[in-house]
This record gives sequence, C-alpha cells and structure tokens, in this order.
Amino acid sequence: MKYIVEKIVEPDFGCEGIPDGQTAMDRVVLKAEDGQETARKVSDKELYDKDINEGDTVCFDSENLIVKCV
Repeated sequence: MKYIVEKIVEPDFGCEGIPDGQTAMDRVVLKAEDGQETARKVSDKELYDKDINEGDTVCFDSENLIVKCV
C-alpha cells in the first residue's frame, strides 16, 4: 500500500540534545490510499538518508522499512 507523508514530527530534546545512546525517532503521520491516517515511528537518520519529506509518497518493504515509492 502507498501512503502520503502528511507530517513529520521531530522530537524536542531541548538544549541538552539527544541523550547518549538514543536514536532520534520521528513521528511520521501517513495518509493511505483509502484515506485512513496512521502514524509510525521512524528514525530521523533513516528519513534523512532516504530523502523522505512531507508530501512524498512512501510504502513499506518486506522488512517493514519505509521507502520512497513512485
């Protein structure tokens, strides 16, 4: 199934930054082809590495990892 990235909400760690040993996880709000909304936690680094932004069309591969779709 394909989804539109409606919103990416980055965590706010304040002036201390990300605690040692933790990965910044973003809340990604998705709208499915049937109009249903859902949200998933995806690492900020993964979104950056895959150049996934609000408005992009994405899907999930066989390992349930987010990927850009056409």
